[in-house]
Amino acid sequence: MDKINLAEKFAHIHHHWEPRVAGELNGQQVKLVKFKGAFDWHHHENEDEMFLVVAGSFELHLRDRVIRLDQGEFIVVPHGVEHRPVAAEEVQVMLFEPAGTLNTGNTTNERTVTAPRPI
Repeated sequence: MDKINLAEKFAHIHHHWEPRVAGELNGQQVKLVKFKGAFDWHHHENEDEMFLVVAGSFELHLRDRVIRLDQGEFIVVPHGVEHRPVAAEEVQVMLFEPAGTLNTGNTTNERTVTAPRPI
């Protein structure tokens, strides 16, 4: 059991849209990821997903609206809700979701990370 320094962990992330596992508890994973640009539209069939902005800001695009998230804010996207994160500038985000959740949800492409590495 060790403490986690988020700034140190984020300093080791060099690629956008590649989640890294920072911790696990009760079948859930805490993932750290850097966003920049627009991600793909997707949804998760069975998993809810929490996005917590650690540094920066981004927009969460839904089919009927756009929600801006700033540093210190979080949102839970319920399973089945189609969404896509969009970040004009680099943003640091903590994700909390069940282990095995694919970052691209119901789609598979070059951005899909099937087994996120620990950080």
